[in-house]
Parts: sequence; structure tokens; C-alpha cells
Amino acid sequence: MAADTLQVETSYRQIVKLALPISFAMLIPQFNFIVTNIFLGHFTQQSLAIAGITGVYYLIFAMIGFGLNNGLQALIARRAGENRPDEIGKIFSQGVYIAIGIAVIGVALTWLLAPVILDRVIHETGVAAIATKFLKIRIWGLFFLYIYQMRNALLVGTNQSRYLVFGTFAEAVANIIFDYSFIFGHFGLPRLGLDGAAVASIIAEFTGMFVIFLVIWRNGISSRFGLFSHFGWNATIVRQILSISTPLIFQLAASLISWEFFYILVEHHGQQALAISNVMRNIFGILGCITWAFAATTAAMVSNIIGQGKQDKVQPLIGKIMRISTSAAIIVCIVINLIPATLLSAFGQDQSFIDHAIPVVRVLTVAMVLMSFSTIWLNAVTGTGNSRITLGIEAITIVLYSIYIYVVLEKFFLPITFGWMSEWLYWISLFSLSFVYIKGGRWKAKVI
Repeated sequence: MAADTLQVETSYRQIVKLALPISFAMLIPQFNFIVTNIFLGHFTQQSLAIAGITGVYYLIFAMIGFGLNNGLQALIARRAGENRPDEIGKIFSQGVYIAIGIAVIGVALTWLLAPVILDRVIHETGVAAIATKFLKIRIWGLFFLYIYQMRNALLVGTNQSRYLVFGTFAEAVANIIFDYSFIFGHFGLPRLGLDGAAVASIIAEFTGMFVIFLVIWRNGISSRFGLFSHFGWNATIVRQILSISTPLIFQLAASLISWEFFYILVEHHGQQALAISNVMRNIFGILGCITWAFAATTAAMVSNIIGQGKQDKVQPLIGKIMRISTSAAIIVCIVINLIPATLLSAFGQDQSFIDHAIPVVRVLTVAMVLMSFSTIWLNAVTGTGNSRITLGIEAITIVLYSIYIYVVLEKFFLPITFGWMSEWLYWISLFSLSFVYIKGGRWKAKVI
């Protein structure tokens, strides 16, 4: 790739060059999440269990922002492929308006509706009130998170993913320090327990946002793309962003809502089952940060390559990314299966917890391998700009997933190991539908 162009090549070196910083940037938030849950596990098992429900709830709104950013990234990468840097700042500034608007809606919904919903679906006495109190604090982090997330769309879309690590590292340090301080009441700060994790996360998100925009400013990226020069309302660009992002927002929100549904059904199996499932989500994130990095790379590179008019290189590119992603997944899953008890013991639970969790780990690692190539194909669909197709694929898959978990966990009340097999169904369905669409070739006529 020439120094004066934003266009990418389809080499393995280019793929890894883009994906590694993204992977690191995703690994640290997952590490933050794991550290928080380890702290909460040592605080009380109830806190660890409740964090499963509240964590997925907040993740729903985080994924809405991620959906917006996926749409922005596809647009920015397309303009980069067309070598039109002047348009990138305009897209970014309008994205800020949209992000703030979505954050306002998220806060309002949480304060008005979350207490009612949680009170009706959670069975254990007192849990709904504790979860609601946590969420009413945690949700204010959306404003910082959404603006912070937009650095992904900008830096990945313009092939500058190496800068992602600075804000992420700052966020990690802040998260660990303030988690430890507020959960347990150290360094003269109040002992807030579960609520302390909410306060710490908000401070960490603000820190990450502040540092990454400082880096963007210091490296001349803001002036190169005119990030802060186009804050007048541009209805045409807003419609363009929403046309691509809205289906992705609904896709990711629906996916996480179905996961929240899963956790609610698991809660009916008792506190230990819920705590085990929360730990599984932590383990899932260990590999997820690698796979999702390659998925983000896929969406950006596919869009960039199409912008260059090289549609014939899209499928070979997907194959290259898939081979790297799946190889990494297999290696990580082998390691996890060799030391499951050691991994689980970090969460401060007893031997009974570990014994019941190990079979779920085995099921989960198979799902991780399936995810490693399925999400590559799904994000290739996103990269073509056909986000409505992505939404359709997700919708079909979620219906199948939801039916499965309801029948297995609620109707037949089978152990949660069988419930976690729903991940196999989910990723196989996503892969099959995405593969058929890309192979069909109709995406080649799409213009964004």
C-alpha cells in the first residue's frame, strides 16, 4: 500500500497488519471485563451472578453503538478505497450527532422501562432491585462509549488501526484501578460492591475516549480528514449512514436481546447456573477479541476492495482471513481445554462450581471454532454494504436460536450444558446463509 493512498492490498501481511491492533484493542476490554468479574466473584457469588444479566443488558446498548460504527466503517472504508479523504470527516461528524441521540434514548429506556422488565422476568427475590440500581448508574457511560467507539470506524476504515491501542490501554489501567478501589473500598473511596463496578466502568470509558481523541489530534488525523470542520447538519449523509447502520443496529441489538433472553432462562436454573454462564461469557471473550478483530478487518477490507473496483478479489480475500482466524481459534481452544479447571479457579468459586462448569467449557470451545469462520462471512456481507441482508440473516438465525433455548431450558428444563449448545446452531446458521449470499454474487451491483 503506497504511503499517500488509503487503498488496501489483499495480502496476508495487510490482513495481519490491520487485524493485530484491532485484536489488541478488543482484548483489553475483554480483559477489563474478566478482571471486573474476578473482583465481583471474590466479593460475593451473587454479585458475579447478577453481573451476567446486567452485563448482557449493557452489552445490548454497546452493540447498538457497534452497529452504528460498523455502518460508519463501511462508508469510511469505501471512501478510503475511492481515495476521497475529504468525505471522511463529513461522515464522522454526522455520526457523532447520531451517537449522542442514541445514547439519550438508551438512558431514558433504562430509567423508565428496565425496572419494570427486570422485576417481571427475574424470579429470585431482591435480584431485580440490585440489577436495576446497577444499570441506572452504568447506563450513563453510553455517551462516552459511543463517541469512544467511533474511533474504530475512523481508524480501521482508514487503515490506521495501530492507533487503537493507546485509548484501549488507558481504559484498561483506569478500569482496574477504579474497580479495585470502588468495589472493595480502597484508597479512601467508598465500598460500593457491584455498584462500584458501574462507576469504575464509566470512568474507564471516559478515560479511553479522552486519550484516543488526544492521539488522533496529536498525529494530525483530525486535520487530515477535517473531523471537526463539518459539524453543520447534513441530512444527506445522515440518511446515508442510517441506511447502512440501522439494519446493523437492529441486527446486533436483536442478537444481544436473544442472549439476554438466554440469561433470563438460565436464571430460572439457579444462582450457580447463572454464575457459570457469566464466566462462560468471559471465556468466550478471550477468543472473541481475536475473531472479532478479523471480522472487523473483513468488513473494512471488503468495502475498500469494492471501492477500488476489484470485486473479483473479494472471495479470495475472505478465504485468506478465514484461514488465519480459524487457525488462531483452534489453537486457543486447545489451550482452554487443557487447563479448564485452572482457568475457572481464577473466579474464586468452589470445586462444585468448577465441576459443573467444565462440561460447558467443552461445548463453548466448539462454538468458538464455528464462530471463527462464520463471523468472517457475515462481516463480508456487511462490507458489501448490504446491511439489510445482514439483518435478514441474523433475524432467521435468532428465531431458530430462541426457539431452541426456550424448548431446552424452559420446557424440558435440561442442564445448561445443553442450553449452551444453542451457540452451535447460531453460528452454523449464520455461516450457511452468509456463504450462500456471497457465493451468489448479487452484492456486486450494490453502490453506497
